[in-house]
Amino acid sequence: MTDDLTARLDALEERLQRAEDTLAITQLIASYGPLVDAGRADEVADLWTEDGEYHVEGWQMRSRADVRAMVLSDAHQRLITGGSAHFLGPAWVEVDGDQARAVCESTLVLAHGERWVTARAGVHRFTLVRDGDRWRITHRVTHLLDGSQEARDLLAL
Repeated sequence: MTDDLTARLDALEERLQRAEDTLAITQLIASYGPLVDAGRADEVADLWTEDGEYHVEGWQMRSRADVRAMVLSDAHQRLITGGSAHFLGPAWVEVDGDQARAVCESTLVLAHGERWVTARAGVHRFTLVRDGDRWRITHRVTHLLDGSQEARDLLAL
């Protein structure tokens, strides 16, 4: 093989890996809403590394076990048994080898009698790591999109 062909194949493999990684991270983020609305605590927790963190609206989760406990909490169970839909994405993803960052917006829609109402809109910043053959969240921070500088600062990678 010529040096030019080898270089082109290496570049193609790198681009394909980046595209596959971006898709895998996008799918991971998209899976959160259906899993959390279904109350599938183990599967939600498995999106994080063992010591992964999640900071949202006063909750400071510092492990996969804490994320699992949040899904099983009375507050979350009341939310989902009343009818909820967490919509995240699409995500803006930046991959750098075995690490990545992503940002997306979300809405939480809740059943309210015969109607559905948007309960909140948020911004989410993720830090992820390749863990074996899959991606996992190491850190996620969420803020309400309330116009604050803190929330707006999270919107850009």
